[in-house]
Amino acid sequence: MTFVPVTRLTVFYEPLEGSRLVVGRLLRHRHELLFEFDPSFLALGLELSPFRLPLRPGVVRGNPGLFDGLMGLFDDSLPDGWGRLLIDRRARQQGYSGAQLGPLDRLSLVGSRAMGALVYEPEQLRERPTVLKLKAFEAEVATVLADGKRTDFERLFAIGGSPHGARPKALVQIDPQGTLHVGAAHALPGCTQWLLKFRSQQDGPDAGALEHAYFLMAKAAGIAVPETRLLAGKYFAIRRFDRAGPRKVHQLTLAGLLDAPHTAPSVTYEELLRATRHLVKAEPAVLEVFRRACFNVFAHHRDDHSKNFSFLMDERGAWSVSPAYDLSYSEGPGGEHWMLVAGEGARPGRQHLEELARRADLRRVGAVIDEVRDAVDRFATFADEAGVPARTRARICRALGVSAGGRRPRGKGDRKRR
Repeated sequence: MTFVPVTRLTVFYEPLEGSRLVVGRLLRHRHELLFEFDPSFLALGLELSPFRLPLRPGVVRGNPGLFDGLMGLFDDSLPDGWGRLLIDRRARQQGYSGAQLGPLDRLSLVGSRAMGALVYEPEQLRERPTVLKLKAFEAEVATVLADGKRTDFERLFAIGGSPHGARPKALVQIDPQGTLHVGAAHALPGCTQWLLKFRSQQDGPDAGALEHAYFLMAKAAGIAVPETRLLAGKYFAIRRFDRAGPRKVHQLTLAGLLDAPHTAPSVTYEELLRATRHLVKAEPAVLEVFRRACFNVFAHHRDDHSKNFSFLMDERGAWSVSPAYDLSYSEGPGGEHWMLVAGEGARPGRQHLEELARRADLRRVGAVIDEVRDAVDRFATFADEAGVPARTRARICRALGVSAGGRRPRGKGDRKRR
């Protein structure tokens, strides 16, 4: 792969592999990024980004102060963290700096590998299907993180460079025999599609097991979560909810929906709940998101930024809340939540959740709060099931205020109120 500067891209919506609809065209003009919907897509009435990029004829100019001038809908397709590192390292091999690559250059590398159902052409990365060997890939990841210079960054990007997040990843397809296939830009017959995570330099050796325990706990708390697995006892895998065989589901994060960058605290839980009500138009969806707010508060999951909440659109244009993802113990920026809970980021508790519910016009939430709290009280049980080492389990139990036996001593402020 040799980088070719890109000034124009065609955007497609592909709900079924091989069945692409032209959404419109992106153009870099001097220092601006411009977009225009194709008339044929306007006629369909499918709102891919109804709040910030609604269907209308004419040219739209990106805000140079947001997403490097790109619209939030398309910025959602760009990787950060691991994927961006791979692109920048490959550019360096060819004599470029990462700063010389603009959003359109990066989208052309993502091409048909974007999360969700958007595709970008021209696509600069060819398909490179292969079988993944976990230990060999982990060693290659370690080489990259150590600034290895002889690594095949193009192959690594094809394997897992398009998802969001800092941790190294692989988009795998698992066949009935358990073989892991990677690098193919299309669905392989008989396979299920998963996202597989590897440790970053900041992660402990038990990061995969801990995340798996959190998903078991979230499911017990009544939260909609995808199927998760631990491969080889330590590699966390989560089934993709934007894929069902050859079908693709359009996904839009809260960041893309509101043009709210995830790199700074730019949105609150109250705004998330109101955006959910306005977009999905279903009160059970709003209550589901509130349940996740409760989980994040009680489970000390403070990595709750605007790209860690998503919505899905079906082929008819109907929206729903995506299953939960990226759940684990996390400290957050400066020890606080990214998103305020009724004005509190450092030490939110039940009273803040009740106030959040009041502000969002949610009623009778006491049972929801209790169900989530009770699930978090049993963290030690889920940690044992996931194989979390005893030392890590004890550390998390202390942080959650839960005994190693799986229950939390209750004080006066913890009485259940329904």
